[in-house]
Amino acid sequence: MKFMLIALKIFYVLNLNLQPIPDSIDNDTDEVKTERKKRNEDEVMCRGHIFNALSDRLYDHYTVEPSTKAIWNTLEFKYQAEEEGTKKFLISKYFDYKFVDGKPILAQVHELEVIINQLKVEKIELHEPFQVGAIIAKLPSS
Repeated sequence: MKFMLIALKIFYVLNLNLQPIPDSIDNDTDEVKTERKKRNEDEVMCRGHIFNALSDRLYDHYTVEPSTKAIWNTLEFKYQAEEEGTKKFLISKYFDYKFVDGKPILAQVHELEVIINQLKVEKIELHEPFQVGAIIAKLPSS
């Protein structure tokens, strides 16, 4: 979404440091009127693209919010929190993994490698000595 808004050159309306355009007065210059019109159009366009990407449930929830910046910030916070939750879940899954006697050892090693690769995708690096120690600790007593 961010990439598309940047490509359309409308992402700037979500900048928290963007200075508001002063309210309209009778002696506004043409430049100020043009800037105000462009900003309003860009905000409507940005809002529309954000809403277009949302599921129906989220769309219904966010259409009542008048500020495009507030919608963006809320969604960004929501999905960053979910991403952090995913990382915590993967770490927990790695630490909780135990080898059992009833399954072939290679199948279990493969399951653990899948978890490690998921951690790498999330940019959570585990040094090899740590992985070796963890695998030895996870082995059944037999």
